[in-house]
Amino acid sequence: MEARGSFAANRQKSKSVGKNVGGRTPLLHLYIYFTHKLPYTNTKAKMGCDRWVMLVIPIIYALSNVSGELKRFEQPSKGDGSLSFLVIGDWGRRGAFNQSQVASQMGKMGEKLDIDFVVSTGDNFYDNGLRSVHDLAFEESFTNIYTANSLQKQWYSVLGNHDYRGDAEAQLSPLLTKIDTRWLCLRSFIVNAELAEIIFVDTTPFVKSYFQDPEDHIYDWRGINPRKHYIANLLKCALRESNAKWKIVVGHHAIKSVGHHGDTRELATHLLPILKANNVDFYMNGHDHCLEHISDTESPIQFLTSGAGSKAWRGDVKQLNREGLKFFYDGQGFMSVQLTQSNAEIAFYDVDGKILHRWNAFKQFGDHSSI
Repeated sequence: MEARGSFAANRQKSKSVGKNVGGRTPLLHLYIYFTHKLPYTNTKAKMGCDRWVMLVIPIIYALSNVSGELKRFEQPSKGDGSLSFLVIGDWGRRGAFNQSQVASQMGKMGEKLDIDFVVSTGDNFYDNGLRSVHDLAFEESFTNIYTANSLQKQWYSVLGNHDYRGDAEAQLSPLLTKIDTRWLCLRSFIVNAELAEIIFVDTTPFVKSYFQDPEDHIYDWRGINPRKHYIANLLKCALRESNAKWKIVVGHHAIKSVGHHGDTRELATHLLPILKANNVDFYMNGHDHCLEHISDTESPIQFLTSGAGSKAWRGDVKQLNREGLKFFYDGQGFMSVQLTQSNAEIAFYDVDGKILHRWNAFKQFGDHSSI
């Protein structure tokens, strides 16, 4: 995978967890310079510099993502032009609540489909994100869980509301890629996968209640406030004219859902009209701990929820008679996506790897999708 203007520039695919491969960006050069190149007269001076680096580099990195165009990453498709990937959300529980079992089935399906990468829809670490870049939860809930060879591909991740309850910028830090080179998490960014353009959107700041009524939770809003300016800037640069055959948007919160949280009103108001205007094919999310497929009744957009990576909410469902609802499952599982120039196949799997729901869309040259 190649990237422009990011810490993942020229990074190559890694065949083993945590192996440092690929190129370095200025931020990583800065880290290496201060930690390995400068002469230190004593251990105390070295430790002091280490603490400074750990504080300053994440801040610099976060500031580089606040304004301007979204960072773009190049993700090659297969030799035949096809693309396949898995989608998982709401997972990081150190293997508990069937997280390890779901990971095992992901590995099997990843090998069968020869996946190119994995998408995480957020709430990556429970209950309150990561405490810092040194939090062992990163390895205990990610590196040590998704160990199958087929899952040693790039992971593209967004933040969920639980991630914002910890040190949100820790998950954005390039220092985590020194632990596991698969990890790539930004607030919002774009993956150009040749056949498809995938826009990752930071949806948590859209939700007013997290700001107005946070209950007992403390959110890490560094880099977000003023909220209205942040959202306006994001909406301005998130979607633009694209020649990609398939257009996909990924966020943590659902636009439409019959699960516990239901529709996210703020996204339906501000984001959905932009998706329709730009002929987006799929909106993929987590947040509700279920698997779900809803077809929009006013456009070709398909709303796909994959938030069942660990703890699921049995029986927590509303509006099962909702128009456009194609599928709902209140157990653990994940989703796969296979794309060609003319076909998209979406499949949902349970914790045993059984296919629960499969759906296909077809396109002719220059056309939008049709069922």
